Amino acid sequence: MKWVTYRSRPDGVARTGIVLGDRIHSLEPSVQLLGLIGDPEAMADAAERARKFPYEVSELSGVILLAPIPRPPSIRDFYAFEQHVKTGHRRRGVEVDPYWYEAPVFYFTNPVAVTGPYDPVRMPFGTAQLDFELEVAAVVGRGGANLSPEAAETHIAGYMVMNDWSARDIQRREMRVGLGPAKGKDFATTLGPWLVTPDELEARCSGKAFDLVMTARVNGREYSRAKLSEIHWSFAEMIAYASRGTELVPGDVLGSGTCGNGCIAELSFVSSEAEYPWLQVGDQVELTVELLGTVSNRIEAPLE
Repeated sequence: MKWVTYRSRPDGVARTGIVLGDRIHSLEPSVQLLGLIGDPEAMADAAERARKFPYEVSELSGVILLAPIPRPPSIRDFYAFEQHVKTGHRRRGVEVDPYWYEAPVFYFTNPVAVTGPYDPVRMPFGTAQLDFELEVAAVVGRGGANLSPEAAETHIAGYMVMNDWSARDIQRREMRVGLGPAKGKDFATTLGPWLVTPDELEARCSGKAFDLVMTARVNGREYSRAKLSEIHWSFAEMIAYASRGTELVPGDVLGSGTCGNGCIAELSFVSSEAEYPWLQVGDQVELTVELLGTVSNRIEAPLE
């Protein structure tokens, strides 16, 4: 099932619905996706109700899609693709810390800065090195603490495409002092276009994830191509680690981290900055993951 949060253009009211073909079958305006995902039975019942007795039916092309969870309780972004980790460390002239192979580390980013799948993204003030990051995110359904990886697998409500936008020059300066990333990251995180339930992906299970091709394009030119199945840490392992000694709640978002060759910082290092320049105002960035859909965002000028 593909779940969306959207606004109809005439009234601007945020609604929740399921995608059937090129249409959205919505639930009552009082029902929000965040309120459903903690109860799998309620979620299944709501999907059946939307299918058979929709509150309204809208063409996908006639609505504004929001992030499926517009304001997540939290966003953790992990570092789970070995190729990306190794290349980033080579760029900095250091070895990968052995601890990376012991635990799926992450940082917290800003839930207030979530943008919809087709919203413009404003370049943060003071950067000359704006970058995209090609990722997949899992959303926690049922909450819990101190979960095992086996239990954590059953706590996943669904998956979506994630773009963890990064101001690399700001990020680099911040992290020299031993903290971060902070302002280099917290200006935008794109999520969408819909939340795809795990049953939709079962036939593509491979390795620690799914055999799904991930691509990034800038102004129509392909920059990145990888597979989600190349991930080193599974989402269940990430959720289990995140739940140690704390409580995860419905709607928490966990990003995979960037796939191999999934950002300009990596591509410009292995090739050249002339071939893969930093993003500029007016650029259109499109991230696609098989079965999960496409997010496409235009870069706008910073606020003065």
